[in-house]
Amino acid sequence: MSDSLVVCEVDPALKEKLRKFRFRKETDNAAIIMKVDRDRQMVVLEEEFQNISPEELKSELPERQPRFVVYSYKYVHEDGRVSYPLCFIFSSPVGCKPEQQMMYAGSKNRLVQTAELTKVFEIRTTDDLTEAWLQEKLSFFR
Repeated sequence: MSDSLVVCEVDPALKEKLRKFRFRKETDNAAIIMKVDRDRQMVVLEEEFQNISPEELKSELPERQPRFVVYSYKYVHEDGRVSYPLCFIFSSPVGCKPEQQMMYAGSKNRLVQTAELTKVFEIRTTDDLTEAWLQEKLSFFR
């Protein structure tokens, strides 16, 4: 049932930004942080970052409000290969207002489909977002 539940649409400008971000040529870590605009019932761009580490990204996320993040991360595989996976991170901190939690949870699938992402992760506290955590999550994708 939650697959078909859509609470918020994705802002057309954000769709275009995500499309361009997907095909970016830069090799540094970069992130797009998105939030739900309750009045417009829409997922909108909050902030963009270039050359940002997981630890720096963590400090940009609110501790008591959910956020969506698309993160382009330079990942060095065990065999030395380098890839740049796009990760979707849903930050859903414990202690958020239930109404806010539901708006974000109900909008997540549409946003993941719009951005055409397959590496989808969730954190319940911003402290979880570390380089080690991200590398562990990505190690499942060969």
